[in-house]
Parts: sequence; structure tokens; C-alpha cells
Amino acid sequence: MKTVLVIGAGEFGNHLAKHLSELKCEVMVVDIDEKRINDILPYVTNALIGDATSEDFLKTLGVGNYDICFVTLGNRFQESLEATSLLKELGAKKVISRATNDTQMKFLLRNGADEAMYPEKQMAFRVATRFASDNILDFVQLDRDHLIYELKVPEEWFGKTLQQIDVRRRYSINILTVKRNERVIMPAADTEFKEGDIVLAIGDINDLKKCFKL
Repeated sequence: MKTVLVIGAGEFGNHLAKHLSELKCEVMVVDIDEKRINDILPYVTNALIGDATSEDFLKTLGVGNYDICFVTLGNRFQESLEATSLLKELGAKKVISRATNDTQMKFLLRNGADEAMYPEKQMAFRVATRFASDNILDFVQLDRDHLIYELKVPEEWFGKTLQQIDVRRRYSINILTVKRNERVIMPAADTEFKEGDIVLAIGDINDLKKCFKL
């Protein structure tokens, strides 16, 4: 069970804290707004009213005892930057801070954040990728260049085997699974694709786009 400190109980911080609690994490939430603290308190392990830019206040939290510290102060960038820097100075193991633009991300990373989140940009990328093609059902980005796509099988694959389409040699991608009628199949060379099949394919983004004509 991970212990998590969430600084900022705005809309994003509120949702983050609730989901972490649902995932059985011990969650402490801090915000300067009493109403926000009262709203989140029933859903988390504990919640406190406090100023996250105060070194003395942060010391009372024992920030070094948390597995992860999230800074989710939204548009209050100066406070976010100060809180991020203080957390690291006070021995926080891992600090993940929210940014609202690319410039903020750079400054947060330079001032103590181990990772910087830009949810709006990440969601925009996800939505654009998801709806750019009728065949894409979902995806997971592994790094800057590699994805796992969940896709409908192209019509030209119907009736052909994995060996016949030979995407590993032609495009350097791998078919991880085939989903057929709610049943997941680990494909072999002689697995024949049928209409309605859904595959998980992993590879370089550009190779996947070429293979599936995205």
C-alpha cells in the first residue's frame, strides 16, 4: 500500500485523491481552502488545511515518509513552484507536479519535480489519437516513439494468417493478442484473422501508422 501526499484539492487534485484512495493508497490531502478540505475528507485517509508554501507547515507533515508527493495547485504556478522546491529540499522521495503549459513543466522539472504532468495536453493527444481513425479503440503510450494500439483488424487481413500478413518482418511490429467474441487469443503463426477481430499491436508509432494506414 502506497502512502501519498496530494497538495491542492481543486478539481484535478480532488479526482486524483479519490482515485488513489479507491486503489487502496493511504492519501493525505492538503489545501488552504477549508471548503475543499471538508469536501474531500470523507474520501481520503486524512486532509488538512494548510499553506504548502510554508516550510514550517510542510515539516509537520513528514514529507519524507510519503512514497509520492503530488503538487496539483493548477493555475497557482508560483505556489506550485515553491511547494515543489520545498518538498524536495525537505526530503520527499518523489515529487510529481502539475503544469498548465510547457514552460511551467520545464521550470517545475528544474526546481525539484521528478516528473511534471500536463493533463490537458496529454488528454488532447489521447483524444486526437483515439478519434483520428475509426479503427483505433484505445492505446497506451510506452515512450515518445512507441505505442500499444487496440485496433479493429483491417479488412485486407480477413482470412489470412499471422504468418501470411508478416507484419513483424514488413513493419517491425508485433501482434500481442487477438480478441474475438470477448475471448482473448495469444496468436500463433497459423492464427487466421476474421471480421470483427480486435488486436493489440506494439511498435514504433510511424511503423504502426504505416501498417494500419492511420
